[in-house]
Amino acid sequence: MVKLKNILIVEDDKDINEMLQELLKQAGYDVKYAYSGTEALLIHNDKIDLIILDLMLPGKSGEEIIKELKDIKDVPVIVTSAITDMDTKLDLFKLGANDYVTKPFNNDELLARIKVHLKNNTNSDSSILKIKDILLDSNGFKVSCNGKDINLSKIEFEILKLLMQNCNQVVTKSVLFDKVWDTVDSADENTLNVHISKIRNKLKKANPSEEYIETIWSIGYKFKN
Repeated sequence: MVKLKNILIVEDDKDINEMLQELLKQAGYDVKYAYSGTEALLIHNDKIDLIILDLMLPGKSGEEIIKELKDIKDVPVIVTSAITDMDTKLDLFKLGANDYVTKPFNNDELLARIKVHLKNNTNSDSSILKIKDILLDSNGFKVSCNGKDINLSKIEFEILKLLMQNCNQVVTKSVLFDKVWDTVDSADENTLNVHISKIRNKLKKANPSEEYIETIWSIGYKFKN
């Protein structure tokens, strides 16, 4: 029997907390929830796989408890807040946050980010990815397709790795920006499209009869198994 991933919601707004509970349950996750930082520290344990953390909490703020939560069990922490200040975001990453979603957020976007973080956390010890006839070695920075070595730039390599890690799932453009370029401001859609095109062309040259990357119009891309 497959164990469902367990997500802890830390949000003091009752309506948002309950909305997130319903959203995550419908998506197939087990859910724990807290309405304050202190309550979250009591609930968080070795069964939790990811935390969705609001910044503006009563008592201890989200910023104050990130390290304490990580000390209990180091799992991905996705911060949610209406604050858009870049310095605040950078400070949160320094404290240990893994991602930042600005309120009001899109539910599908949040679910996509959760999938990426859970997949990356599960596969953190696996340096080899093999799907279809593509072999990707993270440690050796090597990719082969149809038995032929593929020469990818660092950005191209990271894009392909992220898509393969989330095989048959849509990886949104914003997730690609955040994970590959670190900040959205570092790249635009045209830059992303150019890199995707280069990856496709190199794979096509190695295996002309196979299509690997599907475009999901206006949303992102998906690696097809």
